Amino acid sequence: MIRNGIDRILDYAHLFQGKRIGLITSPTGLNHKFESTIQILHENYNLVALFSPEHGVRGDLAAGAMVDTYMDPITGVPVHSLYRKDSKRLTSEMLDEVDMVVYDIQDVGARYYTFIYTMLYALEDCARAGKEIVVLDRINPLDGITVEGNVLKDGYQSFVGNYPLTVRYGLTAGEIARMANEQMNWNGELHIVTCEGWERGMLFTDTGRPWIMPSMGLPRFESALLYPGTCLFEGTNISEGRGTTAPFEMIGAPFIEAEKLADEMNDHRLPGVVFRPVYFKPTFSKFQGELCHGVQLHITDQRALRPLDTSVTLMYTIKSNYVKFSFLPPLKEGSRPFIDLLGGDHMYRNDQVDVPKLLEQFREESREFSLMKQEFHLY
Repeated sequence: MIRNGIDRILDYAHLFQGKRIGLITSPTGLNHKFESTIQILHENYNLVALFSPEHGVRGDLAAGAMVDTYMDPITGVPVHSLYRKDSKRLTSEMLDEVDMVVYDIQDVGARYYTFIYTMLYALEDCARAGKEIVVLDRINPLDGITVEGNVLKDGYQSFVGNYPLTVRYGLTAGEIARMANEQMNWNGELHIVTCEGWERGMLFTDTGRPWIMPSMGLPRFESALLYPGTCLFEGTNISEGRGTTAPFEMIGAPFIEAEKLADEMNDHRLPGVVFRPVYFKPTFSKFQGELCHGVQLHITDQRALRPLDTSVTLMYTIKSNYVKFSFLPPLKEGSRPFIDLLGGDHMYRNDQVDVPKLLEQFREESREFSLMKQEFHLY
């Protein structure tokens, strides 16, 4: 049986006994019996604070929602937000309440996903304050071997990319914490409660565990497997399927010709995927209430699929055929366009992008990162 860190927590009682504990978690913070990490720490140790990432510790907050401190209605423990308008970090006042911070959130294995930076910010903040931090490690659902994409470049840091990772990095949260703690010279007092039974080549579907949505935008494992590629469309005026029941699986806009696009994409014969013409009307987000035409990406081989290569090819196919395609402007004056933040570079907006050459550049950076990261493997 595959066990995540939370499933082994009672074996590490010596780490937690006598400590005032603050917990960073989300609805994915569950053991194999579907018992919440919040309840486990509350019943067995001295849980004195909860720290809320985006979406809230119990998943009751919408994407991007800001919230002030409140009391958790089930445990009575105060909840402090780590997703504030002015900051995403632990404050000195928050850290004064605890001796140790524990992190337990299911990562999805893609650089854009914000929870990993909540963890890294907490690690850095704890290191500065001299507080212990424990990562209850979890499997990487996209496997621990496959690496895709470019490394984020200096100057392009944001909350969708704040560390020099490839887009798909093949590491667990614990391994990333270990790597950052050493490479950034934070030297925090870091403890990792490792997984058991997981092998690096496993995709989520190999584990036999049920899929718990890490957020509402990733309702299925297929959504998560496509996400390292199709999330790029968030930086464009093309719908990435938000507001539908298949976000990150359907791509479209009112001005696209669905059958033509599907045929052209299938002609590329990309590994592990076929494209089906699709029509959808988002209930929120881009083109709310408008009929979009586009394609649904159907995975035919989970291991052969390369979501980033697939989506870059799709994005430039749309760009070359439709003059209405555009990259979205910066969210605020003086900031970078969102596609640059997602891309960790400005290369997607370069004139006359040579797609095969760009993807080969990505593969070279991936090869280098893949070799480097092996030093920090725990499995």
